[in-house]
Amino acid sequence: MCGRYTLKRPRRVRLEGLDDNELFSVLPRYNIAPSQEVLAVRETGEKRSFSMLHWGLIPSWSAKPVGFINARAETLQTKPSFREAFEKRRCLIPADGFYEWEKLGKERQPYYFQMKDEAPFCFAGIWDEWQRGGVSITSCAIITTTPNEMLAPIHNRMPVILRSEDQDTWLRSNAKPQELKDLLAPLSANEMKRHPVSSDVNHPKIDDEHLVSPVEPNLGVTGSLF
Repeated sequence: MCGRYTLKRPRRVRLEGLDDNELFSVLPRYNIAPSQEVLAVRETGEKRSFSMLHWGLIPSWSAKPVGFINARAETLQTKPSFREAFEKRRCLIPADGFYEWEKLGKERQPYYFQMKDEAPFCFAGIWDEWQRGGVSITSCAIITTTPNEMLAPIHNRMPVILRSEDQDTWLRSNAKPQELKDLLAPLSANEMKRHPVSSDVNHPKIDDEHLVSPVEPNLGVTGSLF
């Protein structure tokens, strides 16, 4: 799964056709967690724009506002919760790193993953809009796939990271299903790096830059992730 990520330098996000002046009000984040508002890029009509979406996709037909933080690439076309969003409502979710936990028995050690050059990137996402009783929630989920060689020893899933040249295809309303499916492969481990970080990231109320600093692995400290 992908349950935590960072956007430390939002002003470094550069996406073709979008006004980066909109990012002036976006604050640096070191511990973005489910149920929070997250930065996303959507295409509505022929216009692309930044939006703040609730992280935890709530299908429009759901009786209750209960969401999915991740959507498995293998079931996007078959699972009712994701099928229509995959066909019609795809988005980009900017980030510059993410966390994953290595489990050893009852203990877990968090690791921070990023690009080798520490540049920002975009997760492949889907979004939906839920409305009931005058309440409207626009929400999203991050798509996950099988892990690359760097992730595999830590976790059996990883988020789909789109190459810059594939971001346009992901957003295009007329993209063919096979084109989209071809984008859902794991990013090469050669383009990434990782290091262990503090267990403080387990606590979503802690959100500062020390969370991404390398530490010596310490499997004696555990905590709730959400």
